[in-house]
Amino acid sequence: MKLIGMLDSPYVRRVAIGMKLLGLDFEHQSLSVFRGFDEFLKINPTVKAPTLMLDDGQILIESTLILDYVETLAAPEKSLIPRDPAKRVRATRLNGFALAACDKTAQIVYERNLRPAEKQYEPWVERVRTQLLGAYAVLEADLAAAPLPQQADALDQAGMTVAVAWRFTQMMLPEIVVAGAYPQLRSYSAFAEQLPVFLDTPPD
Repeated sequence: MKLIGMLDSPYVRRVAIGMKLLGLDFEHQSLSVFRGFDEFLKINPTVKAPTLMLDDGQILIESTLILDYVETLAAPEKSLIPRDPAKRVRATRLNGFALAACDKTAQIVYERNLRPAEKQYEPWVERVRTQLLGAYAVLEADLAAAPLPQQADALDQAGMTVAVAWRFTQMMLPEIVVAGAYPQLRSYSAFAEQLPVFLDTPPD
């Protein structure tokens, strides 16, 4: 299998870390959807990262759907998804809000960096900023109420996604999501980022 996309994308990094945690072998091709658009277009007509190319040439897109598929390759020996219904609800909730934070971070970055300054629409940026802060407020409150375990063997997909999302936002928008206001997220991310699988999969 080949995972295509740059690790500065939280979606690509999430899949790469997940596949490593599941013990799956894959090749990583670091290809930008911007600088490598024409080359990416030959692989995937939507030019979307991450793209997972299977051994038979089929391609899969969307990080959550890719992780859902690769879970079947590792199961039943390994899984990053809790089986217990209550634990699964929480994992799904954390995954959802962390991915929302990624989406909103990316929207602000694209608005600032890709659109000419005279065409940027500040009311839209403020709306997205409110959504971004809302996602992190939910995550911080959830972790304050029930901290995620800081043991390597307890790392699951939700914890992985929360940590990846936090690192992405702190790389891109630290002036909006001020780290000091989120001690739970900061602590958990610090734990995750020192794990070998995270150190081996740094943002580009």
